[in-house]
Amino acid sequence: MLNKLFGKKPPEASESRLPEERLRAIEGSSSADLAADMLCAPSALMQLTHEDARVVVTYMKPHKIAEGTTFIREGDVDDTGFMLLLLDGEVTVESIVVSRTEPITVTVLGPGNLIGEMGLLDGEPRSASCTAISDLRCAILTREALNQLLEDDPSTAAKLMMAISLRIAERMRESADKLKLYVQLTQAMQEEINSLMPL
Repeated sequence: MLNKLFGKKPPEASESRLPEERLRAIEGSSSADLAADMLCAPSALMQLTHEDARVVVTYMKPHKIAEGTTFIREGDVDDTGFMLLLLDGEVTVESIVVSRTEPITVTVLGPGNLIGEMGLLDGEPRSASCTAISDLRCAILTREALNQLLEDDPSTAAKLMMAISLRIAERMRESADKLKLYVQLTQAMQEEINSLMPL
């Protein structure tokens, strides 16, 4: 059943087929249409057109993850070659911060969000842990499938890479803004402490 989520016979990632053939393979699949809609939504990669997103979906594999499964572990260097598009369910993103032994929840992600796109591109250790807090349905794009897309349809692959890069840049700017706010709050707290301390 899982293999039929995206159509009658989803193409293998390593299988070289023309994008038109891949699109015919998912024709009429409501799951593939949902994945394409979510892939070009604001929470994912809105720079892609719907047609671009449909092509990308043909390189993705449907997957289910059981509730309670930690499918990305912070610091993992071995399993970094994929990103996933969350179609259904929720995920907690947790990280160990300096001087703590227990992780803190950074955010909770729902349908339409991408997870793991930085690892897909750079292969560096995972920056946070991701755990399913409900049963998940998702679409996974592996590095091998991305390489196949680059070979088969360089134009769509370039648009995908640009959209992912813009998404990462946006998150980095948000992190920089949060860091500035944290520094301002720390300075204000230090000034308050200094004013309360006797000389």
